[in-house]
Amino acid sequence: MRARPAFSRLSVALLATAQVLAACQRPPPAPPAEPPPAAAPAVAPAPLVPAVMDRAELLRALDRAASAYAAGRPDGAADLSDRRFVVRQVFGCGGPAAAATPGLARWTWTRDRKAIEISLAPADWAAHDGFTGKSEGWEAVEGFWIARPWLREEGCPPTTVTDAPAVAAAAPNAGDAKAPAHAPPADPPAPTADRQVAGLAAVFAQGGSRLGRRDGKPFAFTRRAEGDTPLKPPTGGYRLVIEGRLSAFSDGGAIRCHAPSPDVRPVCIAAAEVDRVAFEEADGKLLREWRPG
Repeated sequence: MRARPAFSRLSVALLATAQVLAACQRPPPAPPAEPPPAAAPAVAPAPLVPAVMDRAELLRALDRAASAYAAGRPDGAADLSDRRFVVRQVFGCGGPAAAATPGLARWTWTRDRKAIEISLAPADWAAHDGFTGKSEGWEAVEGFWIARPWLREEGCPPTTVTDAPAVAAAAPNAGDAKAPAHAPPADPPAPTADRQVAGLAAVFAQGGSRLGRRDGKPFAFTRRAEGDTPLKPPTGGYRLVIEGRLSAFSDGGAIRCHAPSPDVRPVCIAAAEVDRVAFEEADGKLLREWRPG
């Protein structure tokens, strides 16, 4: 057998060496690709919190309930139970009240006219079967009328404050051709309970907490003069603030209406858990507040 030439053996050695060097110079293999990050879990949108009802919105709900009742159909409005409300209403725009009306706030002068007494005695509606009644399972129902329900604004209507009862006009003599041209105005009608058609019923369950119950005791505050400056009657009246959460009657609705005749506007009442009652001045300055406990 003939031996291979020397250059052939050299070529083979060089080729092997080149292959080894090429293998050494190859870049290291790329690391395995990382898996894509997992998608973040979808965050459920925060539930929408209904806006707090004010006087105007609550009165609109009472109007809808009155219309539905008069038409003999269920109230088609959305369920209002658990809705928060803050109702502000003005009182005393026309001057001091001669007599107290349960469920309505008023102010009067003290005998020495050096202080103003502001008071509100809730009405007892526990036995009123028209819209509350003992059949609801409530131990007590204390009522607050919403005065002037046709007025959505919280301020006084256009009026002149009177600090004393108006003088009744004298009747003309039989021989007079006409009454005096400038007869003094007659007294405005008093805001009696039988003229009210909208209200809030603070309800208290049988055996429940007695915190917040008045049991016939009025909310009362005496506003005294500061220093030697005498008190003046409020030009913009005072404000009653009632705050809380709407409750529900036994049928699940927050409002119940009642009327003795189809020709009479229904009286509509919203059941509520009242947690704050306050008196304010016309500019919003707090005079006194009451909270359960």
